[in-house]
Amino acid sequence: MSKKLTKNQRTILQLIQAKETETSAQNLHFEMQQTGLKIGLATVYRALKLLKVKGKIQERVTPEGESFYSKIGMTEHHHHHLNCVNCGQSYPLDSCPISQKITDWCQTQKFKVYYHTLEFFGLCADCQTQADNAECFNAN
Repeated sequence: MSKKLTKNQRTILQLIQAKETETSAQNLHFEMQQTGLKIGLATVYRALKLLKVKGKIQERVTPEGESFYSKIGMTEHHHHHLNCVNCGQSYPLDSCPISQKITDWCQTQKFKVYYHTLEFFGLCADCQTQADNAECFNAN
C-alpha cells in the first residue's frame, strides 16, 4: 500500500479534519463539487475506505446503514451512542465505560487500536411512551 496520499485523498482528509461533527460521503462529494473539484462519488468512497484503513479517520454506521466519517479523536470518548430502533434518533453518550479495559486487552493481543465504537439499540423515552399508550389503547 502506497504511503503517499493522492490529491483527492488529501483534500477529503483535510475536509474531515476541519469539521467538528461527522459527515457523510455524499456531503463530502457535494462540498468538493461546490469548490469546482471534479470527483466522482465512487472515488470519494474509495478514498474514505483507504483513509479509514490507514487510521486517518473513523467511521460510524447508523442503524439504517448510513456511514458517517470523522477525524480520529474528535471527542475524548470516541463514538458511543444509544440508538432508537423505532424513530432512528441517535443519542451520544458522554463517556465510555470500557475504554481502558479495551486498551489494556488490545495491548495483550498486540493489536493497534485506532478508535472504537459502542452502540446500544432499543427504544428512546418518547417511543417507549408511544408504545405503552398504543398497548393500553389496543387492550381496551
